[in-house]
Amino acid sequence: MSQALAFPYISAMQTKNPFLEEMARLGEAAAGLAQAAQEEARSAMRAQADKWVAELDLIRRDEFEALKAQVGQLRDELASLKGAAAPKAAPKTAGKA
Repeated sequence: MSQALAFPYISAMQTKNPFLEEMARLGEAAAGLAQAAQEEARSAMRAQADKWVAELDLIRRDEFEALKAQVGQLRDELASLKGAAAPKAAPKTAGKA
């Protein structure tokens, strides 16, 4: 007569209540709707952020790094040209003194 329950925390007297089952289904549906709304809001915000970034005319990181390398090469070239021009300028100032 006494049957072992698969879930000991559920009493043998518990019955299915249609009202509670309907409320549980409504709760699940509401949770699904809330998740869909969250995903929709996230995608809308991402699209708006992408639009704002496009309007700012920003550059990508790889373009920045390439330009930074070019500027470094130009600085090195300028320093070497200044170094080569400095000895030529030194005798002129020495002759005037």
